[in-house]
Amino acid sequence: MYEGAVQNLIDELGRLPGVGPKSAQRIAFHILNADAADMARLANAISTVKTSVSFCEECGNVSETKLCTICRDERRDPSVLCVVEESKDVVAIERTRSFTGRYHVLGGAINPLAGVGPEQLRIRELVSRLADERIQEIILAMDPNLEGEATATYLSRMLVPLGVRLSRLASGLPVGGDLEYADEITLGRALEGRRVISEGTAAAHTAAEDFERVNREEEQEREQAAQVQAQEAKQSRRRWNSSMFDDLDSEDSAVSAPATPATEGVQGTVDEQLIEQVLQEAEESGDKESGAEGSPADSADAETVAESAPDLGEDSGEEAPASATSEPAEAPVAEQAEDAPEVFRTPDYEEKIRTIQNAPLRTPKPDVPPLPGVTYVNPWT
Repeated sequence: MYEGAVQNLIDELGRLPGVGPKSAQRIAFHILNADAADMARLANAISTVKTSVSFCEECGNVSETKLCTICRDERRDPSVLCVVEESKDVVAIERTRSFTGRYHVLGGAINPLAGVGPEQLRIRELVSRLADERIQEIILAMDPNLEGEATATYLSRMLVPLGVRLSRLASGLPVGGDLEYADEITLGRALEGRRVISEGTAAAHTAAEDFERVNREEEQEREQAAQVQAQEAKQSRRRWNSSMFDDLDSEDSAVSAPATPATEGVQGTVDEQLIEQVLQEAEESGDKESGAEGSPADSADAETVAESAPDLGEDSGEEAPASATSEPAEAPVAEQAEDAPEVFRTPDYEEKIRTIQNAPLRTPKPDVPPLPGVTYVNPWT
């Protein structure tokens, strides 16, 4: 134990990191034996550092100005950001001359035993820097120890939802080291972070097999979808009304009732009774409207026909035989009786029937799904 100023100097030097009692004692006696000018320069350097040196406002690195030299350098890549614990880590990475991006210094690592949590680090400033859209990747360059792993895990959980690419420095065997002297954790991480030199032919063969297997599976899925669609079409066809879809009936009904040949522009089947009923109703309604007033033209035609009949008999002097006038008219009627029932149709009536047959159906055309293996005539074409 020393007295006075010497003991005070040893105590203050012993508070420095990495300096024990013996080292502090040696440094104190070195200061006592050194030149006074040299010790004055040391004292001046210590006071100048405390008064003029601060931290960069953007990255947190030591600097005598608001922005450090790295942040002021426009040649740096702004899309890559390397996160480190201390400013000394920046110097270590810069010595490699392999990184050309920018840095962010946290000011330490998470250490619950020492009372250092996320609030004491510059994590909030890191998140605010991510507002710059130029940043595309963040490299977590923490020390490979317990505190560094805890800090990297905390940052990864916070930054992954932001959609930024995250990466971590690889850890493994040092250059010039031996496998037998490597610890289990270092050797395990070296195996996990190994680099592929060549994929080989087996990988290419496996990729070709996978491609063929995927093609077969897709083809099977398409076939199954076609089968399901065909079954659904058959079920929907059974629910259709047979009166509207005569051509889509089952094969039994098609054999028992042969379909009439369809011609272009003419409907295949026409319900003539329904047409007659519609025409009669239209004529009856027209007669009722015109019956009250009476048609002078019709009465005049009737009188003309009545007067012309006796005049013919008087001029000729003999009556016209009934057989002579009826035989030519009965001949075509007898011929038509063999093919169709005896129905008297006027030329106007026949013209109306042909107009209705040539006219398109008033029913809206539905979407008739095609049925595989079945040939039918669409009644709307």
